[in-house]
Amino acid sequence: MALAAVAGFVFAVAAVPPASRGATTERIVVDRHTGLAIGGYDPVAFYTDGKPLLGSADFEFSYGGAVWRFRNMGNREAFAARPDIYMPQFGGYDPVGIAHGIAVAGNPGVWLIIGERLFLFYDRSRLETFTANTERITAAAERKWPQVLRRLSP
Repeated sequence: MALAAVAGFVFAVAAVPPASRGATTERIVVDRHTGLAIGGYDPVAFYTDGKPLLGSADFEFSYGGAVWRFRNMGNREAFAARPDIYMPQFGGYDPVGIAHGIAVAGNPGVWLIIGERLFLFYDRSRLETFTANTERITAAAERKWPQVLRRLSP
């Protein structure tokens, strides 16, 4: 049974196109081919538009060792003024994975804003796990985050 679960996980990860996989050695989920944080999605748009929207190369901002893209200058300026507010929690890593001490890149297409913080999830199942016990998982992830960070590159 456990072997089947591991094989299923490996297959699911392998099925994700390489260009969309975030590196899991960085403190922020970054596309290893482009250097873009969270796949080039505008982190401010999750708040202002209520959905993930790709940013533009015309509105980029370097922060935390990554290049962030935005849909417009206003979103870029809002992020530059308060990256701590707009940047995804746990650098864009899945909070369920972080709660277990594992850095698993979140998917910008599977997200949730709770307590004015953006969370990205590996898949829908992890989002559902999180929403079933948000406080417990968030608390566990916050406890584990410092040790996960120590294993990630600066």
